[in-house]
Amino acid sequence: MYVGRAPRQSLTSMLIEAVTERIQSGQYKRGDQLPTEKDMIEEFGVSRTVVREAIANLKASGLVSTRQGKGAFVLEEGLRSFSISEDKLALAENLLEALEVRIAIESEAAALAARRRTPEQLAAVRAACDAMDAALAKGEETVALDLAFHRAIAEATGNRHFVGLFNYLGEVLMTRARLSVSGAQLSAAPYDARTLRDFQSRISADHRMIVEAIAAGDSDGARAALRMHLGGSRDRLAARLRA
Repeated sequence: MYVGRAPRQSLTSMLIEAVTERIQSGQYKRGDQLPTEKDMIEEFGVSRTVVREAIANLKASGLVSTRQGKGAFVLEEGLRSFSISEDKLALAENLLEALEVRIAIESEAAALAARRRTPEQLAAVRAACDAMDAALAKGEETVALDLAFHRAIAEATGNRHFVGLFNYLGEVLMTRARLSVSGAQLSAAPYDARTLRDFQSRISADHRMIVEAIAAGDSDGARAALRMHLGGSRDRLAARLRA
């Protein structure tokens, strides 16, 4: 259904949207078991990784639950999990509040990653950072690579809940924040390619600081570097609001 149309993370979003619409329309009723991974792969033309990321997101959103060895089920009526609706993030004030939540979560994730990361996980974090630097050098889009970098840190915590929270918050929140913050910076001066490159290079330098702290096992340094990195985005967005 979606093959060849979008990168993996966009495919994940499309699958989440499709399943959510079926739940809300009643096609998938409360308590019903969702189609198996194999059935979703065949129907939507996506990979097993995309299906699992979508299910993790739907679980974090409070729409489904999973049962070991049985699959995913639509939750019965009851207390809904915490959620941030995408339409509310169109307002900069709400985006600023969501950024503060992300700072709290990801700064602690960086600290845990510094203490727990395996050599393979550290290599994945470094590789994601290198991939973003290479894309910057070529003038290519870096939002998806930025997502990959922060997801690699979440995975290096060894705590699946950090990964689930990132999969829930990451794409919509990071994409909107990058657009809002870069727009805020560029609105202060006539747009030119050098201004955009400077903004992107600052993000890359922040990433390098985070990587080196994680590599050194410096949990306090990793926490501070991540907080400074996202805090810069928060401060630039706050400046835009004041303006």
